[in-house]
Parts: sequence; structure tokens; C-alpha cells
Amino acid sequence: MRLYWHQRDLRVPDNRGLHAAATAGVGDGESDGAVVPVYVFDEAVLSQVGRPKRAFLAESVRALQSAYRERGSDLVVREGAAEDVLPELAAEFGADVVVHADHYDAARRNRQTRAEAALARAGVETASRVDNSLVDPSVLDDSYPSHSQFHDDWQQAPKPDPVPAPDDGALADVRDDHRLAVPETDATIPEAGYRAARDRLDSFLADGVESYSDTRDDLAAAVDDPTSAVSRLSPYLAAGNLGIREVWAAVGDVYDDATGDARRNVGKYRYELSWREQNYHLLFANPRLQTENYVDFERDIRWENDDDHFAAWTRGETGYPLVDAGMRQLYEEGYVHNRPRQVVASFLTKHLLVDWRRGERYFADRLVDYDPANNAANWQWTASTGTDTVDVRIFDPVSQMAKYDADAEFVTEYVPELRGVDPEAVVDWPTLRHSERERLAPDYHHPIVDRDHAYDRAQRAFEAALGKR
Repeated sequence: MRLYWHQRDLRVPDNRGLHAAATAGVGDGESDGAVVPVYVFDEAVLSQVGRPKRAFLAESVRALQSAYRERGSDLVVREGAAEDVLPELAAEFGADVVVHADHYDAARRNRQTRAEAALARAGVETASRVDNSLVDPSVLDDSYPSHSQFHDDWQQAPKPDPVPAPDDGALADVRDDHRLAVPETDATIPEAGYRAARDRLDSFLADGVESYSDTRDDLAAAVDDPTSAVSRLSPYLAAGNLGIREVWAAVGDVYDDATGDARRNVGKYRYELSWREQNYHLLFANPRLQTENYVDFERDIRWENDDDHFAAWTRGETGYPLVDAGMRQLYEEGYVHNRPRQVVASFLTKHLLVDWRRGERYFADRLVDYDPANNAANWQWTASTGTDTVDVRIFDPVSQMAKYDADAEFVTEYVPELRGVDPEAVVDWPTLRHSERERLAPDYHHPIVDRDHAYDRAQRAFEAALGKR
């Protein structure tokens, strides 16, 4: 008998660890019998994410239970520390091997280490498989100065095909009636589980991926049809409702058949997946990526860390329309489009000079698609403490809105106080006179920092940290 320990891989198809356990492709070859799928609800680990993500994970576990029951088995769910629960389950089911997927964030790495040690003391073997990334991070160098150089090596590395779901006969005939409670949340939670994820992927492949490069930053298009302008697969990949190999293979099929502009657009989406891969690589090679600057600065960055400014940012009340729209989308939906996601992060770390770690943790608390690798690496990139090849990159929220939301459709979707105001005035809001803003939208906020002064202050602060001043 073998146990398969589900963590952030809450699916049956294209699950490399589960496939290995079900085909006896693990251990010393002595183990036989069926696989018992298990999930351990560990409060110490899950306390690091907020209610929106926890609610989505609980729904994902319920969907996984249903998937196993349709196959004549079940998902055994227990609560507690994995190092306590897994040896008990191994003894209960007579299992001599526990298999799991590799994870790279500090909390899960530490939990896996403790669980493996406890199982070894109990005489139970453990085995793991790379599942969350296409390419095993250990086969690449541990540092790349730019994404293009990472991409060159990553592109040449072999990428495994999706693995099939295990045969029903390989799953143990077990029953478990433990059902996780779903936390209440005020954010909108998408339908969870593999079927919902696969439906989202199929919809994007049919109506979205062949125009992806042309529409991915069009914020008006994101309002008109948010499920075609971008993939919206991030919650499913972050929770492991969908395997990355399955996504890569399905997109690859479309790419092989596409021509002209369609092929260019699909190629852009494939390229964007390589950024996700690099983020996993960075977290694997830098276990403290979530808490320590990737860049070694000559001097400490002189963060302002103004609590009132941080609170205004979280509420979407900064007086910068694109920033506020992004933050309100985040709060309402547990999701924010990638373009304003970059803008709000840049605004916090540059215009407000608030430490990126505060923003990273707030995102962890609100995002349904929170992913330790993506969140930490992207925050660091935007904060100029990560792998960006530009020393100090600052997104100007005014010019970003002028370029990507000139008609203010995205902004007014989330900032109703500005509805009916001329779009040009909305774009230029932070630069208008106080009296003009009062006349146009008296219920909306005035800028909490001066645009030009904040920009120059950020430039000086980072150049000083880099030893250029």
C-alpha cells in the first residue's frame, strides 16, 4: 500500500507524483497494492494565506474528493501537522511508501523535511516528484542575470508530457466523510477543481490565446470580456487544479496549427509561461526569496513605510485612479489584472517607498491566485530588488493609464466616483489642480503624494542604495 500526499497539486490528471505512486514507480520496488490519496490540513502552513485563497483551496479539496469518489475511491482528509498525521495514516493503512510533489516555498519545504524525518523514524519510505514546474529547477544554473538568458537555457531543456490519471483499479477502495469547512470571504471565488480549470483552459484556447499578445494589456478588453483577453488560469495553476504540462501541451497544439498573427499571439503566451518557470527556479535556488532582497545593495534602501500611505493603498484611496482601480479589483475579486498588478506594486514601493515585503504579504492575504514563487519574484522584480536588468524601474501610473486605459473603462468599473468624468481628466487626475478635482468628482480622493516629487524621491533612494549617490 502507498499513500499519496496531496498538497498544492489538487487534481488527479497530470499529477506526476500520483502517477508514480499508482504505477509503483517509487520506492525500492517492494511496495505493492493500491494508492490511498490523502490531504493534510495544516493550520501552521495555511495560516500564511488569506481567506480568499483558503476558501478556494477548501473548495478545491472538495472537488478532489468528488473526483476520487467517481473513481471508486476517496480522498482521506485529516487535520494537524503532517509529521504527526502521515505516520499515523501509514500505520492505519499499512503503507510502506509515502509519495508527494516537491514544493519550494519555505513553509512547505520545512513541513516536507519534518514529515520525511518522522516517516523515516516510523520505517516508512518517502519519494517525491517535480510537478509544479515544467523543468526541474535543479537541472539549471542557480542564477541568471536576465530572463532572456534563463529562457535560452530553459527553452532547450526537455519538458515532459502530461501523465495520465491513474487507472481506477490502482486506487484504494477507501471511504472518508471528513469535509473541510469553507471559510467565509468577501472576495469572489471562481469555481474550483480540475473540471472547472480544464473548462477555463479550453475556453481560452478557443477564444483568447490567438489574440493574447494583442489584448493582454488592453484593460478595456479585460472589462468587456475578462475571460478572453487573458487566460485567468492563475488560480487553478496556483492551487494545482491544473497541471502545467497539460497547459503547455494544449497551448503547444494550438501553436503548431497556427499561422501568422495567431501563431505570434500564441507564442507570446508560451513565452509568458517561461516567466512562471523562472519564478519557481528563483524560489528553488533562493529559499528566502519571500523575505530577503535578491539584489545585494551597497546600502540599505531607505524605506519611508508610512502607515497611513500603506492603508490608503490597501483601500484603493491614493488619488491615483489606475492604482485605486487595481487595488479595489484585488479586494473585490481576489484577483488583479497583470498590468495594474505591476502598477500598484510599483506605486507602493517607489512613489510611496513602502517596503515590498508589506505589499507581498498583503497580496498573500487577498489573492485567490496567491503563489509563493510568483508573488515573491514578481514583487521583487517590480520593486527593483529582484532580477530586473533595469536598476531602477518606476511605473508612472499616469502614463500607464494613458497607454492602457485611455477611455477609463477599467478605472470606472472599479472606481464609481469617477464615472461621468471626462476620461482625459481621469487620466490626468493626479496632475489637475485641487479645485478642478473638487469640481469634477468631489467624492473621489486627492493624490496622497505629488507625482513628480515621489518619482524623484524614489529615484534618489534607490540610486543611493546602489551606491550611485
